[in-house]
Amino acid sequence: MSVLLLLVPLALVLLIAAIWAFAWAVKRGQFEDLDTPALSILVDDDEPPPPPARSDQDDA
Repeated sequence: MSVLLLLVPLALVLLIAAIWAFAWAVKRGQFEDLDTPALSILVDDDEPPPPPARSDQDDA
């Protein structure tokens, strides 16, 4: 029975932490756009690297 004196406050602290984390995520916009990040991995937008610049010092 005495373990309840430990578990009830611990559960309340975890509940408060979870509510704070959820409010923080909503405030930071974590749930604003749920579709674009999932689809961005399918888009191939990688460009090939530019060719190395030639300098005149290499020819001399």
